[in-house]
Amino acid sequence: MGGQRAQLVDERDSQTSAASWRPAVADGPPPDLVFKRRLRPAQVARELWGARELVRALAERDLRARYKQAVLGFAWAVLTPLALCAIFTLVFHRAVKIDTGAVSYPLFAYVGLIVWQFFSNTMNQGALSLANNLSLLNKVYCPREVFPLATMLVASVDMVIGVGVLGLLFLIFWTAPAVTFLWVLPLLLIQFAFTYGVALILSVAVVYLRDVRHLLPIITQMGVFATPVAYPLAQIPQRLQEIYVGFNPLGAVIEGYRGALLYGDAPDVTLTSIAAVSSLVFLVGGYLLFKKLETGIADVA
Repeated sequence: MGGQRAQLVDERDSQTSAASWRPAVADGPPPDLVFKRRLRPAQVARELWGARELVRALAERDLRARYKQAVLGFAWAVLTPLALCAIFTLVFHRAVKIDTGAVSYPLFAYVGLIVWQFFSNTMNQGALSLANNLSLLNKVYCPREVFPLATMLVASVDMVIGVGVLGLLFLIFWTAPAVTFLWVLPLLLIQFAFTYGVALILSVAVVYLRDVRHLLPIITQMGVFATPVAYPLAQIPQRLQEIYVGFNPLGAVIEGYRGALLYGDAPDVTLTSIAAVSSLVFLVGGYLLFKKLETGIADVA
C-alpha cells in the first residue's frame, strides 16, 4: 500500500509539473497587430508614401480600362459635366430663374459640377475598389487603403481636365478668376479629406453589405440635387446652413470656390470651419472603420 501511495503522489506531482510547464496563452493579439489598429498619422503617411508606385500603377490601369474602348477617350471627362451644365442652364436658369448676380449661370454651375463629378467618381469607383481587386489583395502586401486612394487619383485627373475647360469658359464669357483664387487651396484640402473618408467607408461597406453597391446610383442621382451644385447655398434656409454643412461639407466647399473664383469673396469662416471639422471626422472615422474591418475582408469576400 505504501508503495502504491508513493506512486500516486509521484504521478500527481509530475502532472502538476507538466501543467505548470505549459506556455502561457497571450491575453490579446500581438503588439504589432494592436499597433496597426491605432491611428498614427505619421505611420499612415509613411505607409501610403511607400506604396506610391502601386497607387500610380493602379490609377494608370484604371484610366486605361475606363477610356480604352471609348472612341472619344478622355473627352468624356468633360462631356459629362458640360452636358449637365447645359441641362442645369435650361432648367434652373431659364425655368426656375436662379439668381447668380453678375456671374454667368453656366460658369456658376460648372464650378459646382467639377466638384461634384470629382466626388461622385471617387465615391462610385472607390466603393468598388476592394471588391474589384480581391485577387490582388491576397497576393500583394500593401496598405489596403491604397485602392480607394488610387480611384481618387483617377478622379483628380478628370478634375484637372475639367479645370482646363473652366479656363475656356472664362475666355468665352470674357471674365477672369478673382484675385481671391488662392482660397481654393484650403478648400481643396477639405474636399479631398471628405471625399477620401467617404470612399474608405463605402469600400468596406460594399464588401460586407453588397446592397450598398445598388444604392450608389441612387445616392449619386439624389446627391447632385441635394448639394448646391445648380443653385447657391443661400437657397437653403440660413438657420439650417450650419447643420447642412456639417453633414455635407461639399456645400461650403462649392460655395467657397464660387466666392473665391467668381465673386472675389473669401470663404465664410463659420461654414468653412464646420466643413473642415466635418471632413476631418469623416476622414478619421472612415480610416478607423476601414482598419477595423479590413482583417475580415478576405473571409467575407
